[in-house]
Amino acid sequence: MSLTELEKMLAGELYDGMDAELVAMRSRTRHWLRQYNATTQEELERRAQLLSERFAKVGSGVWIEPPFYCDYGDFIELGERVYMNFNCTILDCHSVRIGSQTMFGPNVQVYAAYHPIDADERCRGPEYASPIAIGEKAWIGGGAIICPGVTIGDRTTIGAGSVVTKDIPANVFAAGNPCRVIRQLV
Repeated sequence: MSLTELEKMLAGELYDGMDAELVAMRSRTRHWLRQYNATTQEELERRAQLLSERFAKVGSGVWIEPPFYCDYGDFIELGERVYMNFNCTILDCHSVRIGSQTMFGPNVQVYAAYHPIDADERCRGPEYASPIAIGEKAWIGGGAIICPGVTIGDRTTIGAGSVVTKDIPANVFAAGNPCRVIRQLV
């Protein structure tokens, strides 16, 4: 029995992102994003309702400043009191788990999706996805980019503008391009 493109995507296999089922899912999410991003500060209850309708898991006290962008929403899990500042983007072609009390500065980008390095293969269109996990009480500085397959440990701070290409352990300050551990935190 062959896998659907959705099943391939979630298994980390090469998949066709232009598959009709995936296109329809992203289209529904675009509609949802227009609703979410049109909410005002006076509509906090509506925001919470919209998040719980779209995301796989939403803890209490989650606050995402509009505008916010994602591919599906279905594969995003947020712990309690997660905060994301303006203009964050999550390409959730695979699971993206963000632990409780984690905070994002503005313009943070989280990319579970990636493309083949071989140009001919890439031009044919299929792509890959890998899960991302960000621990509890982490801080992701503004403009940081989190690449596919990365895990960031609990209580870790990622400096603004960093490009995280590899796992970062718990309890450290890490920064740079590529992001590397600068020092241990207490």
